Amino acid sequence: MKSFDIEDTITKLNQVSTKRAEVFIDHQISSLNDLLYYFPRKHLDRSNITKIKDVQPGNKYNIVGKVETCGEKKTRFKKIFQVIIADGTGILTLTWFNSSRFIKSLVKKKDQIAVHGKVEWYNGFSMSHPEFDVLDQNVNSLNTGAIIPIYPLTNEFKKVGIEQRLIRKCMKEIIEKVSSFDEILDDKVISSYNLLNIKDALSQLHFPENLDLLSNAYYRLKFDEHLILQIFLALIKLNIKNSRSKPFKDIGPYFSIIRDSLKFELTNAQKRVIAEIHGDMKKKYSMNRLLQGDVGSGKTIVAILSASLAVGNNSQVAIMAPTEILASQHFKSFKDELTQARITCCLLVGKMKKKDRLDVLSNIENGNISVVIGTHALIQEDVVFKELGLVIIDEQHRFGVEQRNKLTSKGSNPHLLSMTATPIPRTLSITYMGDMDLSIIDELPKNRIPVTTKIIEKSRLPKVYSFMKKQIDLGLQCMIVYPLVEESEKSDLAAAVEMYEKLKTSTFSKHQIGLVHGKMTPEEKKEVMQKFQKNKVKIIVSTTVIEVGIDVPNATVMLIEHAERFGLTQLHQLRGRVGRGKEKSYCILVNRGSNDLSLSRLEIMEKTNDGFKIADEDLILRGPGDYVGYQQSGFVKYKIANMISDGAIIRKARVLAAELIKKDPLLDNHHKLKERVLNDYKNNLNLVNLN
Repeated sequence: MKSFDIEDTITKLNQVSTKRAEVFIDHQISSLNDLLYYFPRKHLDRSNITKIKDVQPGNKYNIVGKVETCGEKKTRFKKIFQVIIADGTGILTLTWFNSSRFIKSLVKKKDQIAVHGKVEWYNGFSMSHPEFDVLDQNVNSLNTGAIIPIYPLTNEFKKVGIEQRLIRKCMKEIIEKVSSFDEILDDKVISSYNLLNIKDALSQLHFPENLDLLSNAYYRLKFDEHLILQIFLALIKLNIKNSRSKPFKDIGPYFSIIRDSLKFELTNAQKRVIAEIHGDMKKKYSMNRLLQGDVGSGKTIVAILSASLAVGNNSQVAIMAPTEILASQHFKSFKDELTQARITCCLLVGKMKKKDRLDVLSNIENGNISVVIGTHALIQEDVVFKELGLVIIDEQHRFGVEQRNKLTSKGSNPHLLSMTATPIPRTLSITYMGDMDLSIIDELPKNRIPVTTKIIEKSRLPKVYSFMKKQIDLGLQCMIVYPLVEESEKSDLAAAVEMYEKLKTSTFSKHQIGLVHGKMTPEEKKEVMQKFQKNKVKIIVSTTVIEVGIDVPNATVMLIEHAERFGLTQLHQLRGRVGRGKEKSYCILVNRGSNDLSLSRLEIMEKTNDGFKIADEDLILRGPGDYVGYQQSGFVKYKIANMISDGAIIRKARVLAAELIKKDPLLDNHHKLKERVLNDYKNNLNLVNLN
């Protein structure tokens, strides 16, 4: 039998014509190796077959039967394709609504097929759009015990006849004919970590002998993906440590002045984190630290004191925030404290008068301004620093890797402090932030009163509005948040603009009420927020633009409409906009969801104010999308790994990555590993040194 090389083109395969090859290539599958790593999206265990007579509507089943009839039918609006199968105990109707031409070419009368899907009752047992597999006639499918891979197939695949059986035939041919597989791990690692070798792992993934071996195959392939990422993160960290930076050895004259002038005492957590940051900045290589702190934990004062350390060592500081509202808020906070030590600071945002901007740019370049706070405007080419020594990124997950790099490139390897009020679950931290050192402020200020959270149905809104009026009569303020800016035909959400008009003319007609949403100009938003901060506006109606950057200690009630439409972490962020003063505060969640799941999610908010517990729950419920940063720029290369459920694998992969890089920092003795890292992260190689 003629053997293949793993990098041979897919046209070597018997089933792949030129036309099919073109479709494969369009899906980034050009070599045998590419196809072998085109993983199944699920497996069907055919050893678990249910007789049609035993099914119950509403449940999912694997069923095998013979096609009795099949064909297209016309409905009022479109054609459908229906198949009736029988297994000797009953009949089942299968229906496809949008793929009739494709299904018609695959299913014929008297075929034996295996189907998987949810059974419903509609003039008899039926399944809509089931997974299906046409079986070989000479196989007793009820007794094979086979575990069958199901691959993700787009319409483009189906148009040229690439279906499940064809993919499996291709995989079988590759596994049988490829002479050697690209093993990236040595025998010692495979043995000590109890892993399958790569050939066995790939064979068992595509053609599992049993569920245990399938599980072992998943483990090995997940381990590889996590290991490659952890190696890459370890290389980034090593590159940073090899990059010389200006050490800030002295405390300088400003730190003590600002600390001693504070109207409150720093928490032990804040003191610990400041020590960790200064410890990093004393070193000869750049700090790369993530400061994680729950809403209201006091990250801003840590940033201010860190900035004073840099200025005390004759360096400039740049603080970048994702929105003008947050940048303006930071500017006010920094200026209030830095003025005590006569440190100059300025605000740099997109919407500035030309003369003002030129004056600011000139003073930054000649070093007259020590601390610059701004938005993306900071990374424009005309922003030049004289001596940039410290970069602080707030809400760092809202910026991509390249944006952060643009700002740090304006100095000579400046120290980097990233901050986030989004508590990041541990599994995600070691996945995304493996190149960073981590500081956590896990203690709230002593005078902070926990916010009381309550879920209500819409019928109780009149009572809530009455309560809000009583709060306003006491001189306090309220916020109302909506998830959309304007009503759409496809949505039943109460929109901010519409409800603002309604509340202003009815419920709160005797109170000053303001509106803030994302479609307003920065000047319009700033004007409303200034009135709110000065207590000239008593109630603010807003979309989620107030999620970060609003610090009004006088606000005591946060009413969140359609709370079931938000992620838990986002709700926690919004809740953090109240409870910042001395008065008792409340977060009221209006649940307009119609199912038990939406209510059970929101109940987590009632039970805890701990952002880390909420983040863990949110990660399970919603996945990692809300914690992006690297992912935004396509940084993480996962096909099969899962950062939510793979915590144990990630930790083992991280230990191995650290060992490998410590012994072999250029991976010269691990050629296949190096090749995989270079290939998977070829778009980010500027972050590492593998020469």
